[in-house]
Parts: sequence; C-alpha cells; structure tokens
Amino acid sequence: MTFEFLLCQIENKVAVVTINRPPVNPLNTKVFKELATLIDELEANDEVRAIVLTGSGEKAFVAGADINEMANLDLVGINKMNKTSRLVFSKIENLTKPVIAALNGLALGGGLELALACDLRISSEKAKFAFPEVGLGIIPGGGGTQRLQRIVGQGIAKELLYFGEMFDAYRALELQLVNKVVPKEELLETALEWAKRLAQKPPVALQMVKQAVNTGGNTDLESGLIIESTCFANAFSTEDRKEGLKAFAEKRKPVFAGK
Repeated sequence: MTFEFLLCQIENKVAVVTINRPPVNPLNTKVFKELATLIDELEANDEVRAIVLTGSGEKAFVAGADINEMANLDLVGINKMNKTSRLVFSKIENLTKPVIAALNGLALGGGLELALACDLRISSEKAKFAFPEVGLGIIPGGGGTQRLQRIVGQGIAKELLYFGEMFDAYRALELQLVNKVVPKEELLETALEWAKRLAQKPPVALQMVKQAVNTGGNTDLESGLIIESTCFANAFSTEDRKEGLKAFAEKRKPVFAGK
C-alpha cells in the first residue's frame, strides 16, 4: 500500500518505517491514520519480525504534533484527533513484534510520546528532547504523562513536564529514556543491527516477553508473576522451544520458524 507521509522498506525480516513530512515530520491526523494502517499490515506480515521507526532528514525524528491543524480544531475535533493518536501509540506499544525508535533529531511533544510507545530507543548524539506542551497552555495527550513516569519516575517526569525544557541525548540516556546514544552517521546502522538480531530470535518468545513486561509492569507483583507464568507456558509450547533446546544440545545456531 502506498502512503502519503510514510515510507516502508522490508528486508531481511526487518521493516524500516520512515515518517516523511520534512523538514520536521509533524504528526497530523493523516499521519496517525496511515501509521495505524501500516502497523496493522506489519503485524499481519509473517515476513516481518522487527521494526525500525525513524524520521526523514537529519533535523527531526518528529518535532511534535501539527500545531497548524490543532489550532483550527474545537473541543470535539481535538478529542477526535487525540483519540486517533492514542490508538496508534497503543498499537505500536502492543504490537507483537519489537519496535525500535531510531531518533535522528528532535523528538518533541507527540514525537517523544511516539518514541516512548516503542520498545527500544536508539538516539543520535545530536537528538534533542522535550515535552513543551505546558508552555502552549496544554498538556501531552498521547500517553506522555503516563509512559514517561513509568520509565523515569514521578519526580523526574513532573520536572520534564512542568518546565518543558529541552535536553540532550546524554541526559536522555542518563534518565533511561533511550537505550543507547551513537554518532548520527551510525544511527540507522545501529538500529538495523539491533533489529536484525531480534529478527533471528524466536518470535513467540519475544512476543511473550513483551506481553509479560508490558502487562505485568502495570499491575502488582503477584499478578505480574501469574502473567509471566502464562507467557512462559505459551513460549514453552512452541516448536521454536524444541529447536532452541536441540540446537543448544547440538552446539549449533538455532533456526527459528516462528511456530
């Protein structure tokens, strides 16, 4: 399927999705709807086992939502746009396949919310981050207040949300908002290398890890342990589990079929 604002390339079981609204790739309703459609397609594609999400150009990953669109919306319209954004961010967060955000530049407001919905985040050393919404008289509406605090804790989350100040990639790494910082010319290569490694792993086991962490992280410990136990049993019942144990015994590299 052809999209107006998205590019997608699939190779070696890895899909690279690029938000293509240069120079700063703002998110509008059309982008949200295209992302939702593409994520559904990638979910259903057995030839895709990992996804890299990035922005076009060097200036921005996503420099927030499209303010021009938002400024012309009434309360009904903004609630509709907000619902659309939350839907696609949740789709990404709950995708059965790992998603890596390759943060090539500015990740502001909705762009940072999009990154937080991904499983892993690799940042260019030139990237900058902020939640500037309070300075505009609004607050994040795409899950930022909730996902942020689950990563950095409430105190730091309130600091970043209240002041809305820009911070760099190394501060993001210190706060564990990103997993790795690399020179800008190595960003996509590093993200692809991670994605290719993940694409070689057993898909059901990765799916069960993601489900156990995402679901269990939002509940109490005992409930989380029950969720983990169920996910463990699901992974143990697969053909890939047999292949993994057999390959270990035979001292060879396993070949996982995704079954």
